[in-house]
Amino acid sequence: MRNTQRHFVEGPNSLWHIYKTVPFWKVAKNFLVIQTARYTPFLPMKNWLYKTFLKMKIGKHSSFALMVMPDVMFPEKITVGENSVIGYNTTILAHEYLIDEYRLGDVVIGDRVMIGANTTILPGITIGNGAIVSAATLVHKDVPAGSFVGGNPMNIIFTAEQMAERQAKS
Repeated sequence: MRNTQRHFVEGPNSLWHIYKTVPFWKVAKNFLVIQTARYTPFLPMKNWLYKTFLKMKIGKHSSFALMVMPDVMFPEKITVGENSVIGYNTTILAHEYLIDEYRLGDVVIGDRVMIGANTTILPGITIGNGAIVSAATLVHKDVPAGSFVGGNPMNIIFTAEQMAERQAKS
């Protein structure tokens, strides 16, 4: 199960309660920063924008490819370790608005993690150090350190031990 906090609402679906959960001007500022970063090819500038204006925690030498979409409402709930790569057009969510509730959860991406293009990471997920997430994966549960995962829904393709065996044979 993902590690999220559940907040129940009454009346219209939870998205109609959006500005009771997050200030409008925060979302507007975050949107402008994210759109600027999505199109800039300068990795240090992206990391600076994310850390300075969105309060994301980003380790040294981590890279966000073009078009990566961090959570626009709660980016401060995203942590990326050192020397990790977030692939093209990946979406990292720290919130989800449902009918009768909304959920918030920290997303923790470890050190030396490779996330393939067009991946979606749901709230409350931890991706362990050295993990590899294949392209177009829906990350709906935690990823063990050193493993190789992929698919929709996500499955473990190789465990850390199997990955070590494969690398030893190379």
